[in-house]
Amino acid sequence: MSAPPSNEPLNNRYQLVELVGRGAMGRVYKAKDLRLGGSTVAIKFLAQTLLNERMRSRFWSEASICAQLGQKSIHIIRVTDYDLDPDDVPFYAMEFLEGQGLNEIIREKPIPLARFLSLTRQICLGLQAAHEGIEVDGNLCPIIHRDIKPSNIMLMQDPSLGEFVKVLDFGISKLLQEDSGQTSTYMGTMVYSSPEQMEGRELTARSDIYSLGVMTYEMLTGELPVMAETHSFGGWLKAHMTQQPRAFAQTKAGSSLPKPLENLIMSCLAKEPQDRPNSVQDILQALMPIEERFKGAKDLSDRISQALNRQAKEAAQSLAQEPVVPPAAPPKEAVPLPQLQPLPVPEKPLTIDTPRKVGPVSIEDELLRGAQWPVKEVPPAQVSFPKMMRVSGQPVVTLWVMLDSYEEVKKIKLSRLYNLVYKTFLCTPTPYPLALWITAFYNHMYHQDNGPRWMPCYLDLKTKQGMDMVRLLAAKGEYQLLLFAKELPQKCAYVTTIQINQALQSNLQEWVVNSATWRTLGDPKEGKKTSRQLLKDELNKLKPRIASELGRQGENQFH
Repeated sequence: MSAPPSNEPLNNRYQLVELVGRGAMGRVYKAKDLRLGGSTVAIKFLAQTLLNERMRSRFWSEASICAQLGQKSIHIIRVTDYDLDPDDVPFYAMEFLEGQGLNEIIREKPIPLARFLSLTRQICLGLQAAHEGIEVDGNLCPIIHRDIKPSNIMLMQDPSLGEFVKVLDFGISKLLQEDSGQTSTYMGTMVYSSPEQMEGRELTARSDIYSLGVMTYEMLTGELPVMAETHSFGGWLKAHMTQQPRAFAQTKAGSSLPKPLENLIMSCLAKEPQDRPNSVQDILQALMPIEERFKGAKDLSDRISQALNRQAKEAAQSLAQEPVVPPAAPPKEAVPLPQLQPLPVPEKPLTIDTPRKVGPVSIEDELLRGAQWPVKEVPPAQVSFPKMMRVSGQPVVTLWVMLDSYEEVKKIKLSRLYNLVYKTFLCTPTPYPLALWITAFYNHMYHQDNGPRWMPCYLDLKTKQGMDMVRLLAAKGEYQLLLFAKELPQKCAYVTTIQINQALQSNLQEWVVNSATWRTLGDPKEGKKTSRQLLKDELNKLKPRIASELGRQGENQFH
């Protein structure tokens, strides 16, 4: 880093420490604000070569815009002061950011989905504040950034908020005022510019949305959606105007990413502005069901939770002594059924429950004989909860469900031909890391009037027990469902194995890897409460569509 130009405090207030950046508009120094106890700030000077009235006005505009936007959004860098130095060179003071540029992150490898969703949401919130506008001469004037790219996104670690995003450099931003006129001079970064920006046409917020589309495509895949034949203005103009973005399946990311997310990014990359999302708000709304992998389920009673925690070590010690049963021939494959229509989460197939054998007797038979409800009291309403167990010395993940009626269990047992299962796992890393485990059971002989039997439960991703279950589910690709009835509460009435497809296993494995970076925001108790409510709301949104498809598939089976 370069030394400051003078040891004297700037305007008797800012002690320049070192040069930390240099760009087209000027230089940026790290400094101490002596008036505020030596707090660290950044000081940006207008370049000496740009000391004319037009550039002074633009520099003042940049400072003014950032000052107002910094008050509107925590995801935009804050400007705190504007002045002239003793040589009449304009400068402004802003918060000093210590972190890593998004361009440095992308250079290493594509960003995992969970982290991508968190970062993109924060970037969009910053852009949304700019597009909503600031007050100029009593009028609300929207602002377009015009240079959205990875190097203008700063990532920091906050002790309370975890990984945190700031949008930088509104140096070439434009106020969208009716009387301001639109420049025909190209300003921006060729790789990320929209077709209309490169042609010098009028710009709207949808131009930023195109740049956001290029950047988010690169974040997920490590590649650009279009490539110029030559790194020149003409080459990139042709690429943005004529090339269609490559499908995710044609990149290193393959087809593992959610299709709704690919569709969203591709819509941002539409050649014509009117074919892109109307606003960043629309993008945020489309991201919600993907990011906030909501979870909804009835809470387990405190008594059951305490009983399970108390029994965990005892069960592990006793079951570990059971003899290992030699393996037998693999089971027959279940008859495949059509998939659900696309939801705002990865598609999951409907499956028929089939027994799973590990030896002379099935896992189901072992659990049917040995599983007992953990407490004597019968819960007042249906409950479901997960539990780790051992069968023939091997760990298995089980889902325990208490149903209202033995008649329902009997129909499920006797009419197995009509049993349909929908299962999925969703996750929200913030404000408290929780996973949603949803099982929907449908039997046309019993559930056609009242709809599917929903069996959701929580997996706490801040606990060892929750993470152990996620790891085992990802590794084994199955779990066992144990049904109990209130009439015979202590004895397990029915057990079946639910298979997990490869896409779900991949999601679970990704959570195992990424969970180390997830942090609780604010008070853990309140954060957990908020996450539960968010997940519950999303489950309620999904229920009608899943129930409709289960009913349709059940009707087809029956006839």
